[in-house]
Amino acid sequence: MASQEWLEKDFYAVLGVPQDASKKDIEKSYRKLAREWHPDHNPAPDAEEKFKGISEAYSVLHDDKSRGEYDQIQLMKSGRGGFGGAHAAGGINLEDLFGGGGSSGSFSDLFGGLFGGGAGQRRRGGAARGNDLRTNVTLDFADAVKGSTTELRMRAPGECETCHGSGAKPGTAPTTCPKCSGRGLVTENQGAFSFAQPCPECDGTGTVVTDPCPDCGGTGATTKDRAITVRVPAGIGDGQTIRLAGRGAPGERGGPAGDLLVRVTVRAHPLFARDGDNVTLRLPVSFPEAAMGAKVKVPTLDGPVTLKVPEGTPTGRVLRVKGRGVPGKGDLLVTVDVEVPSSLTAEAREALEKYAAAAPAADRAKLEELTGQ
Repeated sequence: MASQEWLEKDFYAVLGVPQDASKKDIEKSYRKLAREWHPDHNPAPDAEEKFKGISEAYSVLHDDKSRGEYDQIQLMKSGRGGFGGAHAAGGINLEDLFGGGGSSGSFSDLFGGLFGGGAGQRRRGGAARGNDLRTNVTLDFADAVKGSTTELRMRAPGECETCHGSGAKPGTAPTTCPKCSGRGLVTENQGAFSFAQPCPECDGTGTVVTDPCPDCGGTGATTKDRAITVRVPAGIGDGQTIRLAGRGAPGERGGPAGDLLVRVTVRAHPLFARDGDNVTLRLPVSFPEAAMGAKVKVPTLDGPVTLKVPEGTPTGRVLRVKGRGVPGKGDLLVTVDVEVPSSLTAEAREALEKYAAAAPAADRAKLEELTGQ
């Protein structure tokens, strides 16, 4: 069903496609943008809003019927479609286009939004959806990599325990608004058009509370301490957000609750870091270990393992320990650092001099060939 918000949105621009784009091109563009802006993979502060906009644009344009309605709305807005009374030029019934006479998505609702009407997040004949709430959680490095369950404690709006969100005093109930008959909207005729606005009697809820709850004052919500269990998915990154549907502020008078958005901060680890789903570690080895090869004990997030350093391993070589990154996805990537001693004992220097006399010289022929020096 068409929405009054479509007037102000350019869904083709959101998806980066022309108005005559094929369904295949629309889907291709959507998949590319959805991967780029998904909040689980993109830490940008505006990733969530961009992802919502991309999803909304695709939901409208990939469906032939809704795309046709959207195109007609844009045509009328540009002044090229023409309309008079309740019918557009060319015999298109605008009431049919916007879902019929009494619906919340009607033609009158559309223009009601342009002149200060509209019910925002409020449902027709019902209470408004609750607001989304935001909070933060700080995780240890290992908990973010392996996944965990944590408990959040926060002081925030919650459903009133006395009236259970209805807003009415126990033993009573909200009644249907007599002014709008439960629609939540009242209609004002202005010439050829009808403009819908939220009912001033019930504030668009469709019901009135004649005997408010003494604890919440009729809102259905009170501020209280809340304990919320959060399941942290394995591999979550620093700055990403977990969405808990329906765990935000309760809706007005029993309306649906908003969501709780939990922004994650991951503590740095003194040894480990992340490279996507892989965990990384720098491993110091001595020159003899690198030259002759060795078996070295290496720490992981699940306990130490023995890693074989091959003979002749140079600094910077990356060795892989399978399955020791994000569970089921990543590995432990170990970067070798060959340590060069800053000072030598007399015994060590003597041994190194013997090695230098027996070992082949470094091959610098390529440098001489390229520089002529």
